[in-house]
Amino acid sequence: MRLTTLLRTTASAAVVGAVTFGFAGIASAQETTVDDIIVTAQKREQNLQDVPIVVTTLSQETLQDAGVRDIKDLQILTPGMTVTSTQSEASTTARIRGVGTVGDNPGLESSVGVVIDGVYRSRNSVGFGDLGELQRIEVLKGPQGTLFGKNTSAGVINIITEQPSFTPGYNAEVTIGNYGARSLNGSVTGPLSDTLAMRLYAGISERDGFYDIDTGDGPRTQTDDANKDFWTVRGQLLWLPSDTASFRFIADYSKRDEYCCVGVQTRVGPTYPFVDGLSTGTGQTPPSAGFGPVPFSRLAYANRGTGQKIEDRGVSLEANFDMPSMNATLTSLTSWRNWTGDQGQDIDYTGADIAYRFDNGEYGYGVENLTQEFRLAGATDRLDWLVGVFVTREDITRNDSWNYGADYTPFLSFLLTARLNGANPAWAVSPGSIGCFTRVAQTVGGLNNCLTTGGAANGGGIGFTLGAGYADTYEQESTSVALFTNNTFKVTDQFDITLGLRYTMDEKSVVGQQTNVNGNGNTCNAALANAAAIGGLLGASAPAILGNFCLPWSNSAFNNRSVSESFDDSELSGTIKASYRLNPSVMTYVSYARGYKSFGYNLDRVQSGITPTASLLFPSEVVDSYEAGVKMTLLNRSLLLNVTYFDQTFSDFQLNTFLGTAFVVESIPELTSRGIDADFFWFTPIEGLSLSGGVTYTEAQYGNFVAADLANPANFPQLSLLPGATASFAPEWSGSASLNYDRSLGNGLRGGFALSAKYMSDYNTGSDLLPTKAQDAFTLVNGRISIGTEDERWTLDIWAQNLTDEEYVQVAYNAPLQGSAFQSTVQPNGTFYNPALDSQTIDAFLGAPRTYGLTLRVRY
Repeated sequence: MRLTTLLRTTASAAVVGAVTFGFAGIASAQETTVDDIIVTAQKREQNLQDVPIVVTTLSQETLQDAGVRDIKDLQILTPGMTVTSTQSEASTTARIRGVGTVGDNPGLESSVGVVIDGVYRSRNSVGFGDLGELQRIEVLKGPQGTLFGKNTSAGVINIITEQPSFTPGYNAEVTIGNYGARSLNGSVTGPLSDTLAMRLYAGISERDGFYDIDTGDGPRTQTDDANKDFWTVRGQLLWLPSDTASFRFIADYSKRDEYCCVGVQTRVGPTYPFVDGLSTGTGQTPPSAGFGPVPFSRLAYANRGTGQKIEDRGVSLEANFDMPSMNATLTSLTSWRNWTGDQGQDIDYTGADIAYRFDNGEYGYGVENLTQEFRLAGATDRLDWLVGVFVTREDITRNDSWNYGADYTPFLSFLLTARLNGANPAWAVSPGSIGCFTRVAQTVGGLNNCLTTGGAANGGGIGFTLGAGYADTYEQESTSVALFTNNTFKVTDQFDITLGLRYTMDEKSVVGQQTNVNGNGNTCNAALANAAAIGGLLGASAPAILGNFCLPWSNSAFNNRSVSESFDDSELSGTIKASYRLNPSVMTYVSYARGYKSFGYNLDRVQSGITPTASLLFPSEVVDSYEAGVKMTLLNRSLLLNVTYFDQTFSDFQLNTFLGTAFVVESIPELTSRGIDADFFWFTPIEGLSLSGGVTYTEAQYGNFVAADLANPANFPQLSLLPGATASFAPEWSGSASLNYDRSLGNGLRGGFALSAKYMSDYNTGSDLLPTKAQDAFTLVNGRISIGTEDERWTLDIWAQNLTDEEYVQVAYNAPLQGSAFQSTVQPNGTFYNPALDSQTIDAFLGAPRTYGLTLRVRY
């Protein structure tokens, strides 16, 4: 009977979770085995050790002990996984085995899929909020396209939340911590009738920012950044109208209104005097000797606001119908989700008023998504079978803008004249020389005289208009239909073969309007009108100088430019696995899987030289993956030990790179990721003590390629460090370890502690692999001490995240317009990079500092 089964499953899950991973102590550790660890990695409940996939499964108690509230926190428990955030909370990227897609552009989809209660979240921004009450999280490594669909070419984060219970209960949690942290959340669950149960969760969280802000020229007034201010509510109904049917309805809403996120300088180049001269105060971190790394600091510079406003809402309905005559279950999963985000940005992250965006809706995007999935799954004595269909409709809208500050024109003049002064010291370094290039009917002699006098003579041309420069809009529509099947045939009691296939059909179209406003583009036109005079005086330097007048945000060619494209593609993906159980304690397996990540459009201004790129399309990404592993259950089934070798080859890997002036999406012909995953879980003989952890060794390398292999060969100089090199965010070694201990203290009390640690060897945090973006090896440690009653009526936690206050960089990037790293000609090392000529200022988004506090939980 379904109702009885569900009630029993709910109770069993609570007991197993408490005994296995944490605090309740309903039974001793010796009574628990790894057979109790259940996963749904193949869309059906199975013991972890029976699944021929690399899965890291994390229970509610494990997540709680490690302080996991969202997916960014999850990486401390998962070897081989990194999660980073950049210019907003919406710009969060997960990578597994060194593979993922970074970017602040909604035209890009992730290589690591996020699935919450069976519903695929199509963009990272839609999956990286507060997760509420969790039952468990499963991290599936490697391509998972057969069952979880496209855009899971590197893996899946499968999140299962707590469902309604027919046993009445409620809980509440209050937290206070440093940086002014304060949060309150709670839930209530129970029956509304004999067949209907509910659960309602709500939470609110606030915290001051991790960064101090020097506001420079203003008008920004906020003196901190990366704060937290959000609330969320999530309601569920579970209806069991009969013994053979169940319905689970979920509705949720979240809202954020915060300031996030500024970049800080990690290396400051020779443009510093110009920023300093135009700013109130220094304007940015002063450079180190020889333009080396500057001291680590959480002091950032931003004269403009970085407000972010995010709203996320959605509903889903899962229906299950037992079909006893077929020994099968029909599942229908329907969802609708709408996400919107607006953001303000100090584009240059300095105290000078150079360029910015407002958080008034002119810079942001929205995602609306409808999905429908049907699955029919059944079993015979020898065959576990599943067939299904998945359909999704997605609409993306994006607004993009650019505003010129009062310092933009003089700053660009400083940059150009400093470059020219290096070639001819007679030409003055000046903030007033832009008018030399834009004067009507300028001559060679007039330009020479103007540059010599710093713009005082033969100048008078126009500069860049203050305020709004452009306002672009994009709308992308996509439809995806997939048919899939996954079947496991039990050849013998020891030998299984699994065959999965998925055929996906994608259609996408984009329309956009790129519009210069407020006379923007006139400065570009004025300079181009003087191309003959500029070329006559500057010779080979002229194209680069002209290019600075016609950068994507100032290029007259984008004015009233319409974008309209459509494309469709289809792909057959799938997997074949063979597993053999040597004995009840040891299973070996081999597998092949092909994953697929769909094509897309770069929803941005893209140009080659000063000519807008005709097409924004980039092709689909595919991966071929081979694995061989062994899963062992040892020590009277109290120890789990799994080891897997993996070999993955990605073709047309979608790489998004910020070049300091624009985001460029290129398809890299080949990226390989090879290595070993190992993990363990041990219920030790010591009552209440469990140990878990894992290690991943990864060699993630780009194949060799040349300019002709790229969609736009002109992008090759900035990508010339990639051929044959280790990919960014791909540490060679990554390891996680957790220790959990709790026991009775007598007098109705129970106490315990937990430690979690994550080590990563050195890796590069920049898509272009500039050496100045390298991150040294580091270790993060989280800790928690708990005391409470045996029945968990109350529990008090003392906790700390990043206990040792490790200082590290999440993502480093080229500071806009502040120097250059790559040269225009091939250098002695065979690339376009020469460290002796590197003048690029590097900014970075930092990892969170040490946080600590108290959490009180009550439960009835």
